[in-house]
Amino acid sequence: MNPLTLAQRDHACIWHPYTQHGLQRGALAIASAAGAYLKLSDGTEVLDGISSWWVNLHGHGHRKIQEAIAQQVLVLDHVMFAGFTHEPAILLAEKLLELSHAGGASSSRVFYSDNGSTAVEAALKIAFQYHVHAGKSARAKFLALKGSYHGDTLGAMAVSEPEGFHRLFRPLLAHVDFIEPDNFEELERCFSQGLSPYAAFIFEPLIQGAAGMRTYSSEFLKRAVELCQQNSVLTIADEVFTGFYRTGSCFAFSQAQIDPDIVCLSKGLSGGVLPLAATLVNEEIFRAFYSSEMRKAFLHGHSYTANPIACAAGLASLKLLEDSVVQKRLLGITAKTREMISHLSSHPQVKSARALGTIGAVERKGSGDYFSASPDKLFRRALEKGVLLRPLGRVLYAVPPYCVTDKEIEKIYRVIGELLDE
Repeated sequence: MNPLTLAQRDHACIWHPYTQHGLQRGALAIASAAGAYLKLSDGTEVLDGISSWWVNLHGHGHRKIQEAIAQQVLVLDHVMFAGFTHEPAILLAEKLLELSHAGGASSSRVFYSDNGSTAVEAALKIAFQYHVHAGKSARAKFLALKGSYHGDTLGAMAVSEPEGFHRLFRPLLAHVDFIEPDNFEELERCFSQGLSPYAAFIFEPLIQGAAGMRTYSSEFLKRAVELCQQNSVLTIADEVFTGFYRTGSCFAFSQAQIDPDIVCLSKGLSGGVLPLAATLVNEEIFRAFYSSEMRKAFLHGHSYTANPIACAAGLASLKLLEDSVVQKRLLGITAKTREMISHLSSHPQVKSARALGTIGAVERKGSGDYFSASPDKLFRRALEKGVLLRPLGRVLYAVPPYCVTDKEIEKIYRVIGELLDE
């Protein structure tokens, strides 16, 4: 038996994401998880207030998803997706298209990958190649929003906030124009120079997660899409975080009454259980690649594209979302979140407060950003109080799984209030 603890063994061999190991006091070992709770190796239970980085929809260890995974692994674990197909991928694609149509999108095809970054990466490459096939290879720029975050691959970094996490890598990235959300004058100016240089406009609909749950108006998004359509610029809705009822509707873009050309999905797509992502496109885009010439194909893929087990988990998760009990609970979480945020908005340490669907956030007054020591201190202090939070700079937020009770929501925001008091 190894005499070292899991944390000690981790320290000796693992490099964690978004972690400065020179400051980290050691990773916390998780022994198990159930419902809205994580259990540490010492037996301590922690309420998962952020759905384990926004992925977990229904709670940990949901029996229906477990059963779907167990049944699928006995039938087909994996097969390459170039030249082959299988029922779970087809069923999931059909369901995703049905949901996108209900939200107002004209999506007709699903391209699978394995995480949010790769879903976005595929979307950007598709958008550029679409224009190349149309004889418009000069459309090699993208338009994005300041404060955005779309992932950590090179293309996804390029269209993310230029002064944020990815500043170091700017010399490696494609050229992108950034505009401030809700700045209509700046938006109009981008489309007043004659022939547009943009292949696509990419956006997180209505709320920018990594920017501190920063919201912007549906009117701005609707106008941006109108201008893109008038100038033959494709639109890419990054619903990796916002999809599957996080904002109150199945997809956030439906609240702006827009029809994006491309939709990126991941995180909650599998219920937060297995890596899975999808990039949805309309038929016009797909037909631009349809040819007897191989060079016109979209030569892009991943080894685990459309993994059958992940697709089975996704199907089970989407079926759960349609359950009347879950839909009622979503309404309850939304209402309770608004109530809690309204209460915290008057706190003397709060600069601003906002709620959208199941997402609630408060921004503290004072200094400090993502790179300061403050978020880690707040993270540790929240854990001591029994809640997993991961502050974004000065912003304390909650994105709980859909199984939480009102009392658990109250606990999450009570801890946020206590952190503000301290």
